[in-house]
Amino acid sequence: MLSVKNLTTEIDSETGLIRAVDALSLTLERGETFALVGESGCGKSMTALSILRLLPDSGRVAGGEVDIDGTEIVLLPESRMRDFRGRRISIVFQEPATSLNPVMTVGRQITEVIERHTRIRGTAAAAKAVDWLQRVGIAEPQRRLHDYPFQLSGGQKQRVMIAIALAAEPDVLIADEPTTALDVTIQAQILDLLRQLQQTQNMAMLLITHDLAIVSQMAHRVAMMYAGQIVEVAEAADFFAQPRHPYAVNLFDALPDASKRGRPLASITGAVPALNQAFVGCRFADRCADVMSRCRTLAPALHEVSPGHSVRCFLYDSSSHQSQPSVGLGRQAALVADQPTGKTVIELQDYRVWFPIRQGVLQRTVDFVKAVDGVSFTIAAGRTLALVGESGSGKTTVGKALLQLLRLQAQITGSVLLHGQALHLMRGETLRKARRSVQIVFQDPFASLNPRLRLSEILQEGIASLRPEISAVERAARVADLLDKVGVSRAALDRYPHEFSGGQRQRLAIARALAVEPELIVADEPTSALDVSVQAQILNLFKQLQQELGVAYLFITHNFGVVEYLAHDIAVMKDGKLVEYGAAQQLLAQPQHDYTKALLGAVPRLAKPARCLENIELVLKNQG
Repeated sequence: MLSVKNLTTEIDSETGLIRAVDALSLTLERGETFALVGESGCGKSMTALSILRLLPDSGRVAGGEVDIDGTEIVLLPESRMRDFRGRRISIVFQEPATSLNPVMTVGRQITEVIERHTRIRGTAAAAKAVDWLQRVGIAEPQRRLHDYPFQLSGGQKQRVMIAIALAAEPDVLIADEPTTALDVTIQAQILDLLRQLQQTQNMAMLLITHDLAIVSQMAHRVAMMYAGQIVEVAEAADFFAQPRHPYAVNLFDALPDASKRGRPLASITGAVPALNQAFVGCRFADRCADVMSRCRTLAPALHEVSPGHSVRCFLYDSSSHQSQPSVGLGRQAALVADQPTGKTVIELQDYRVWFPIRQGVLQRTVDFVKAVDGVSFTIAAGRTLALVGESGSGKTTVGKALLQLLRLQAQITGSVLLHGQALHLMRGETLRKARRSVQIVFQDPFASLNPRLRLSEILQEGIASLRPEISAVERAARVADLLDKVGVSRAALDRYPHEFSGGQRQRLAIARALAVEPELIVADEPTSALDVSVQAQILNLFKQLQQELGVAYLFITHNFGVVEYLAHDIAVMKDGKLVEYGAAQQLLAQPQHDYTKALLGAVPRLAKPARCLENIELVLKNQG
């Protein structure tokens, strides 16, 4: 169906020629899901854009072939290529917020695809658009048809993008992180929808994602990319039963879950190398614990280690003395006891946040949106409370209102006690001083970083404001240390936010929150934009700070692997209310509320690879 041979993509940049994709080959059959996995910057999305010929102006396909049912599309004129896009092959882009047309309604963007690539027109096309919105889980689809993208949440925008991509029922769908911004329940709906379409339309899908649990459920075959190359490719069952490449083994070790609780996660040192260089030897050599002398001078080829399973690594060369990668860092790490519970840091009592609905010329309040309705919980020093629930349940509102960031936007009742003191009654200088103790990592790191300030100014700003007793020299030293902790080069201090990737911006937002050494951090989806290895670094940092300083966390997340690994307590929200609240171990093992059961039931689960099972056995043995 889709055949890619020796695809090479180059991009001109200020730092030189970037070879983003290097001699990549893959095949995709009808009804098959082929997953492309790997860290940010490895070339996954660029592969998708190359296949669709949607590269930036500075980019070009420098070599190779892309064939769909006998048609070589690399050489097609753009007029014919436009007919292929949407009808024969379509894409769900990674960032829906920047991919949707802001001046066109949702309905118009869907019907445009339907009318261009099918014979359906007018009212029938609009009805088809409503049907697609309903199928991807958009509530009130008839009304939403007339909305503009800015009126939608992040998850809703993602669902609209999926509807647009599927509207003409393409033969091949490229799904670039299609469920990143979705709740686990909606994610399950979308994955079920994609499976259904594959069955009914015999559609092929190239799935690009960092979520290995989704891959284990969806994919028939898997290819792992690193630095522009495929380093391992196999049938999904074989890949998850026994990953072979040291990079793949380390990524599995870095995944958080309950079995790894009490010890640091494995994290891969260094970063994906820049692609504007002429590589000599193995591209993973500088980060590999099993590096050999020839890895520095010779580039390994893909070795077939079993039928259909190939690895780009000298460990599997017949002349090598080794046959398996050495154990990852996480396997050797000692168990670490949780920080003893200290005094209560924060307490919410019957907290309500109601947003007014205003109408008329005079904008009189006619009703309220009860975003948070009677929420109560406590967080003690050294404890982590995970706040979970679907988008729109009120989780982020709780976090912002706790820090008194919504006073001018909403009607707020109830109380917030910081070390027994009424935070909700504080004003002016008293409130400013209190914020030394409570910081937040916002959900959207790009929107929360001042685009006009350099990184050094962003990180020093909070310290100078909230910790004036710290000298300029000490501030600079603290900032440099923070960058080391979150895995960002000190050389980046003079750069602006737009010069960083999404994952890097997330790390910077975390560094900014840590800068004033708070007692409580409200972390709103702090790992959502991070690669698995970077996520492991950040979670290890959170755990380290908690053990050393007794920091408390309100951890707002969709990632139940993170919840299982990090949380001491869990609070489940639905429609502004807490429907279940208790110790993590008990709640995860025996949920009582039907909503909690539905959430946990929708979480994709990763079957443990054989080599990763060793980790669990080691933990259980050490625990006695």
